[in-house]
Amino acid sequence: MRILALIVYGLAVAAATPEWENFKATHSKSYANPIEEQYRMSVFLEKVKYIEEFNKLYEKGEKSYYLKINAYSDLTHEELLAQMTGGFETRVDPPTEPPKEVSVEGLADSVDWRAKGAVTPVKDQGQCGSCWAFSAVASLEGMHFLKTGSLVSLSEQNLIDCAWAYGNYGCNGGKSYIAYKYIRDNEGIDTESAYPYTASDGHCRYDPSNIGATISSYVQLIPGTESALQQAVHDVGPVSVRVDARHPSFGSYGGGVYFEPNCDIYAANQGAAVVGYGVEGDNEYWLVKNSWGTTWGEEGYIRMAKNQGNMCAIATYSVYPVV
Repeated sequence: MRILALIVYGLAVAAATPEWENFKATHSKSYANPIEEQYRMSVFLEKVKYIEEFNKLYEKGEKSYYLKINAYSDLTHEELLAQMTGGFETRVDPPTEPPKEVSVEGLADSVDWRAKGAVTPVKDQGQCGSCWAFSAVASLEGMHFLKTGSLVSLSEQNLIDCAWAYGNYGCNGGKSYIAYKYIRDNEGIDTESAYPYTASDGHCRYDPSNIGATISSYVQLIPGTESALQQAVHDVGPVSVRVDARHPSFGSYGGGVYFEPNCDIYAANQGAAVVGYGVEGDNEYWLVKNSWGTTWGEEGYIRMAKNQGNMCAIATYSVYPVV
């Protein structure tokens, strides 16, 4: 076996490309053995090929966004979904009647709550399907700031460890509105500094002396209604959402306005937070904060197509806490 491993290692080194070496150095990658590295390199090179072919369409003006290599580019798309979203998919039945629209007359054409100081830096959930906790916290951090003037980074780990009795499943998935039920009944959530993130399930260590924010209730918006989402983001603040991230284009998103025609508007698997909206040329977009670190997307953000038929279920699972 040792001889075989050495042979494989020699082949891997011989086949290694400058792109692969740069990727490993940039993202501090190391692997258990030469065979694992060979496999990861093959996954990476396939992804490079996919990205290059896709970006040719972007350069021709046939796509409104482009793809790029990120810290997860040595994972298959299936691995990325399993590790980062927990494979926890939420689906609702199509409505029997079209959702009632909300008037957006008089609302500003663009909003960016980052510029107002209501958004903490992008976080990284790591290999834990805890997007729901990051989504819930991102909205609450913004709402707490807008009420108190103090931007406090709140503890996702508090939710992961303590909200099981409410129907959330730690690193195996959950829902933001359930997280808000826990925070409401618990009369608070701890700060990030007091209850730091571990990217793993643990025992509940909530300490009421370390509360960073409280809520009185939460509001679920009209499912599938982008006008209701726009009104809430404009008038209230950052909103917790859930999107369909099941497509390879989402995993390698690099920048631009994301329009994925194969997206589902009734099923979603990745929690995130809408922290604004705007227009780029002819393309309206939602400004969405993800929790996959800053190597993904536009420094951790994605601009998703707005008013394009509820792209990727952006408005299907919208909810925010009342502080």
